[in-house]
Amino acid sequence: MTTLAERSDVERPGRSRRPGRSRSDRTAIYLLLLPSLLPILLLSVFPLVRGIYLGFTDARAGRNVGVNFTGLENYRQLLGDELFWNSFKIGLLWAFGVTALQFVLALGLALLLNQQLRFRAVARVLAVVPWAMPPVVVGILWKLVYHPDAGLLNEFLYRIGADGLRANWLGDFSTALPAVIIVGVWAGMPQTTVVLLAGLQGVARELHEAAAVDGASPWHRFRHVTLPALAPVIVAITSLDFIWNFNSFGLVYVLTAGGPGGKTMLPMLFAYEEAFRYGNYGYAAALGNAMVVIIVALLAIYLRRRMREAN
Repeated sequence: MTTLAERSDVERPGRSRRPGRSRSDRTAIYLLLLPSLLPILLLSVFPLVRGIYLGFTDARAGRNVGVNFTGLENYRQLLGDELFWNSFKIGLLWAFGVTALQFVLALGLALLLNQQLRFRAVARVLAVVPWAMPPVVVGILWKLVYHPDAGLLNEFLYRIGADGLRANWLGDFSTALPAVIIVGVWAGMPQTTVVLLAGLQGVARELHEAAAVDGASPWHRFRHVTLPALAPVIVAITSLDFIWNFNSFGLVYVLTAGGPGGKTMLPMLFAYEEAFRYGNYGYAAALGNAMVVIIVALLAIYLRRRMREAN
């Protein structure tokens, strides 16, 4: 009798062993992958590693300026930097505010676009127009809308007799951040709408029909059928929106450049100022490294809670 070990050495009839790749085949595979891997290494991996390294140095702007390894000195300075923590608080207000409003408005718009409406295709195209515009163009457009003298918003308020509500929207301490948040919501809502609309179209129509037969109202169908089915999509898109909004730079830079008086100074703007206005490359890199760690921690807590609620 043949043992089990001997049987394993015998090839099964009708099946051939897969030949191993030769060294020349592996070399050819690597050469074929090189054109796609090289840009990733040069434009993503190398800058990331370089930025992490600079966060532990005293790198400064200038020619022939020496770079010394300082360990955790930049991070100790960061812990006591009130300007950074103030920008971090503003960044959280911005990110949470924009993300929450984007989700609520995008969900309503997605529900509307999911209905059998006339000219629905045209409405869907118009809904994503802000998404197709570069952040710089969006910033310039809304800067004209908010202009204190010739802006469309103040002109509209004047025309309807609400002249007392006119303001320098981007130049006043109390209105600058809310005004910028509105622009962020307008610019980012289309992508959230598209994702939620795709999720709604994946909800089985039979579930809604069965709930309607059982006498469920539209609100109860939305709460107990639509929302649970959209839960994975909601977690994914809100997490991505929060990351994108917290790392926002171009839109706010064009609108206010962090002003007035630092009221819209987001963390990325603060790091930009440290690097390219004051030349503190090492400290700016440390700011970026710290923000990555903090955002990952916040997202981990958020995702863990959502997973517990789902289970």
